[in-house]
Amino acid sequence: MHQPRRRTVALLLSLALGPAGLTSALAADAYPTKPIRLVVPFPAGGTTDIMARAVSAELSKLQGWNVVVDNKPGAGGNIGSDIVAKAAPDGYTLLMGTVGTHGINQSLYGKLPFDPIKDFAPITLVAAVPNVLVVNPAFAQQNKINSVNDLIAYARANPGKLNMASSGNGTSIHLAGELFKTQTKTFMVHFPYRGSGPALTDMTGGTMQVMFDNLPSSMQLIKSGKLKALAVTSAKPSPALPGVPTIAQAANLPNYEASSWFGLLAPAGTPPDIIHRIQQEVAKSLNTPAVRERLMAQGADPVGNTPEQFAALIRAETTKWAKVVKDSGAKVD
Repeated sequence: MHQPRRRTVALLLSLALGPAGLTSALAADAYPTKPIRLVVPFPAGGTTDIMARAVSAELSKLQGWNVVVDNKPGAGGNIGSDIVAKAAPDGYTLLMGTVGTHGINQSLYGKLPFDPIKDFAPITLVAAVPNVLVVNPAFAQQNKINSVNDLIAYARANPGKLNMASSGNGTSIHLAGELFKTQTKTFMVHFPYRGSGPALTDMTGGTMQVMFDNLPSSMQLIKSGKLKALAVTSAKPSPALPGVPTIAQAANLPNYEASSWFGLLAPAGTPPDIIHRIQQEVAKSLNTPAVRERLMAQGADPVGNTPEQFAALIRAETTKWAKVVKDSGAKVD
């Protein structure tokens, strides 16, 4: 729709809603008039960062929007999330949230500086991503670990001798490991990092032996042979890793499933028209063949659903992961 026509439509709709509707519609129609800050609550190089940069690049290419990715890692994503929760609700500070920041952390941490539900306005689910159980290949070769059952047998025979890396306390990577330990009755020592990037560096270097990483950030390391993939954590195998089974299949754990997701959120109170505008443009971007192919090749499933659908997912995931946290006994003060 051309700009003059769009403004006319917005004006006509807003007149029916009164002065408040007029102000909101005109603001959304003009949006954005300055750069948009997209906060990534994890370091560069991880899957959250990959998703944010894919979205920002397409919004720039297709719509001419200036979206600046700002990495603010720490505390399992809580530092960056808190920045957005307390930002002005004008659509110019957004968060690339995760299942960790908005589905897990409120159960895992004793106290958060923000409310994941009340302090945010969901915009859209960007992508759903399976995690992948990877091991250091030299360690696997030395100990003849070629399957999930081999890993379980080694862990049971060597309690506490396996170092399990994660991208931080409260991330789906951390909880996927905790769920695995609970269901297999094994003990691995958890080492939380400030994002997948640093954790993967130690995984390939051999300091860490096991990780349940988001598939996109591990994909190239798996393809190059620097990491060995044993299984994916999703309910179904990933087309991006043909021949790699699910943990449920490989280890006869029918109740095991621990996938990740990444979505855009704004501070609570952001005008609904601006939320709708962002959602529409992001959904268009995710539907372009180039973006879909790029994300799917890394194991991600692009979504772009409505704010209401995303809000329902957050509520459901909060309930699901609260039980996992309770059953595992995991806690972060």
